[in-house]
Amino acid sequence: MNMNFHRMRTKRRWIISIIFMMIFFAVPLQTLAAQAETAHETATAGRVLFLSSYSYGWDTVQIQIEGIKEGIGSDIELDYEFMDTKRVDDEESRRLFTEGLAYRMSKVEPYDVIIVGDDAALQFAMDHADDLFADIPVIFEGINSDELAKEAAQSPLVTGVMEILSFEKNIELAKTFYPDAQKVVAILDDTVTGEANRKILYAQQEKYPELEFSEINTSQLTTEELRASIAAVSTDSILLYVVMTEDASGRHYTNAQSIALIAKYAQVPAFRMVDGGIGNGLLGGNIVSMELSGKLAAQMAKEIVEGKNPAEFDVIEDSPNVYCIDEAVMRKFDLDLSLIPEGAQIVNHQPTFMERYKELVIPGLLVICVLLLIVLLISLDNLRKGKLAKQLEIEQINLIQANSHDKLTGIRNRAKLEEDIERYTDRGMLRAAFMIDIDDFKSINDNYGHRVGDDALRQVAVRLHALKKDELIAYRYAGDEFIALLRSWNTDDIHTCAKKCMDIFEEPFELGTARLQISGSMGIAFYERGMDAKTLIGCADEAMYRAKKSGKNGYMIYDIAKMGNDEGEMDS
Repeated sequence: MNMNFHRMRTKRRWIISIIFMMIFFAVPLQTLAAQAETAHETATAGRVLFLSSYSYGWDTVQIQIEGIKEGIGSDIELDYEFMDTKRVDDEESRRLFTEGLAYRMSKVEPYDVIIVGDDAALQFAMDHADDLFADIPVIFEGINSDELAKEAAQSPLVTGVMEILSFEKNIELAKTFYPDAQKVVAILDDTVTGEANRKILYAQQEKYPELEFSEINTSQLTTEELRASIAAVSTDSILLYVVMTEDASGRHYTNAQSIALIAKYAQVPAFRMVDGGIGNGLLGGNIVSMELSGKLAAQMAKEIVEGKNPAEFDVIEDSPNVYCIDEAVMRKFDLDLSLIPEGAQIVNHQPTFMERYKELVIPGLLVICVLLLIVLLISLDNLRKGKLAKQLEIEQINLIQANSHDKLTGIRNRAKLEEDIERYTDRGMLRAAFMIDIDDFKSINDNYGHRVGDDALRQVAVRLHALKKDELIAYRYAGDEFIALLRSWNTDDIHTCAKKCMDIFEEPFELGTARLQISGSMGIAFYERGMDAKTLIGCADEAMYRAKKSGKNGYMIYDIAKMGNDEGEMDS
């Protein structure tokens, strides 16, 4: 039995040893399998470098990259290099970029294809075809220079997509908006892109002899001159924004900054021929789709990575252009939206009611029709009642107006004066009363008639009423007498307001066919606690008559503190 027990223990030990050995070897094998699987998942079908003439901050570059990403797929590794020629483009910067790119390329796996964006990058690829890019296929896109593209495409390793700004289509579009246009003004600079498009611009003169062609060369204008030139573009001009990266003051512009400047200063809508920036103040037009250009170039690169010979690709000369219009700019310049080309991409579109709710319109209309019928029946009954109520309201307003305003002059009347004196004194707002009388008013009636006299009263009332902003409230008291109440407690206001009251007589009065110089005399009385309206007006009236006795065309202030003698005393 001991022998059997020993055999059983030995057998169990062997089984346990075998299990531990299996676990020991299984874990590393599982790890290696996982690593192999991960390596398989992360393996790429190829490597592509996108070499841009500009920087990532240039909005068209971002659009190009989006197109390249879409066209190249997820299996191909994509790297980026930016020459940044919009900001700095001199021999030293090119040397530094070349050395840096050469170093970086020496540290990474070789590239299968190079995609170059815009003219400067293509020229760089041609200049370094034998050192940096030896035997590497090059796909170009966004190229403005037809000569450069044709020269590069002579190599069996080079092909791509042309970028042709359609000056003709944009001029034709602009003429539909502005049929009376007489000029074409282009905004461009002295960069490679600017020079290439300058040639295309002036080539249009033969097609449009009725139009005068000119340019705003941003490279030759200071910042202030540039702003002034853009602002000076006349309304009979077609304004084309091509490129603006610099001015003569040394300032460099991103595309967004250029667009913002044009949108701020231009008095006419600016047409744009490439996408990027449309929606931020430019009208748009027939544009090169940078996204589609990038996508087409990437699809070529992908096929080359997969084994296709680059020499089998013809250069795509038919530039991928589309119409893109900013509806907000159309509205800003009051342009007819129906003139937008059919099928155009529209940004900043304001959807119509039908566009927003077309699926709900029919049932909604049925509900509305029923409700309208009910409302109509109710409205017919309320209409009659509303007319009666409106008429009553008008009559009440007219009655209030008639009771508180003078019929001839339209300003407040004597009854309103007494009411306001009581109201202002209760609130502690009243400072003084100005009694104004037209000098020799009787002679006006006698010499020119009562119609002219009435017109003189109305004009005096109008001028006096205009002083309301100075806390003076005007009233017609009686005949040719007017009163103004001063509600300011600033002592300095008395003589200032008195002068303004007298100044209403400075300008002659146009009375029918007569032009008369009318004068007036005025008396001023200060309000004192406990004084009623009659006393206040009486004091102002007495001061006014004393002013008339003193030679007219002036004013006097009644001093209530000196009322001990018969007539009181006046301060002139």
